[in-house]
Amino acid sequence: MILAMKVRLKPTPKQENQLWKSAGISRWAYNWTLARQEENYRNGGKFLSDRSLRKELTQVKQSKEFAWLFDVSNDITKQAVKDACDAYQKFFKKQADKPRFKSRKHTKPSFYNDLVKLKVKKDLVFLLKVGWVSTSEQIPMDTKYSNPRISFDGKYWYLSVGIEQNGVKPTLTNEVIGIDVGVKKLAVCSNGMTFKNINKTQAIKKAERRLRRLQRNVSRKYEMNREGNRFVKTCNIVKVEKSIRLLHRRLTNIRTNHLHQATNAIVKTKPGTVVVETLNITGMMKNRHLSKSIAQQKLHEFKRQLRYKCERHGIRFMEADKWYSSSKTCSDCGQINKDLKLSDRVFKCDCGLEIDRDLNASINLAKLA
Repeated sequence: MILAMKVRLKPTPKQENQLWKSAGISRWAYNWTLARQEENYRNGGKFLSDRSLRKELTQVKQSKEFAWLFDVSNDITKQAVKDACDAYQKFFKKQADKPRFKSRKHTKPSFYNDLVKLKVKKDLVFLLKVGWVSTSEQIPMDTKYSNPRISFDGKYWYLSVGIEQNGVKPTLTNEVIGIDVGVKKLAVCSNGMTFKNINKTQAIKKAERRLRRLQRNVSRKYEMNREGNRFVKTCNIVKVEKSIRLLHRRLTNIRTNHLHQATNAIVKTKPGTVVVETLNITGMMKNRHLSKSIAQQKLHEFKRQLRYKCERHGIRFMEADKWYSSSKTCSDCGQINKDLKLSDRVFKCDCGLEIDRDLNASINLAKLA
């Protein structure tokens, strides 16, 4: 199977300048493709293939106005055009929302490096028109790579690349684990394992309080430096915005690390089957009282990690039907309590069963297997 490996890059100032230039041109090529597709659609034309757009972009490069596109590798713009066309095709197939233009301020800087031209030495990696860049750890040599991408997370540059590896096949038990996810707790398992909501810990609350203070601070500074309809960005504003960016990065890393710890703990019990519920996240996000808490839980990322880790260890991964009422069904007699409210944290049945609502749901999910 193919697993992604992400290593930190340690570029020199000159190399970092080239990385920023590559990310900027990649974003420009992506936006150029979206603009061409929308213009073509308004004129009544059919979908433009990435092959035809790449040929058109090659002609655009010949003009003096766009000579700066030659400052980076040709493969970066080619892949950006292909990514934009793939995003449109997924939109037409109703697999994703309509692709949006990438923002210089809010989009994560990233670009593609040609797979064939990727070279690896001890603690070094070769990137086109950047040169040999030091890495924080060794990338496996003499193996197949796939989809190398360079990205910036607000503090460091990273290289992520898919590496073909042999799956681990441990001896599994016949245990079936049902997992109920939610907002009060991240996950409740049918075997009694529970994982807390990391957003309720003091580390997260303290960081969010500081984030709110910094956001109010930068907002005041913008108002103080307002000139008519425009805002002047001063050096102090740049400093505060950098602190905000690093704080967002810290919060993301804490939450992602908690998900990895939870999914690892589940997989290490070596169950034969894992069953998770399918939530309508889009519908849940429409509840303005819960939308922020649901977004912070990163439930889709939890399921994604659990799926690939189960696949890696040979564990059967199942998803319950979206409309299966795991919370309202009694895990003992099977009776459905239609009057159960979201505020009822204890499930009570006419048969005499009294059990935690989330544990009851996880047991029902385990029975599905």
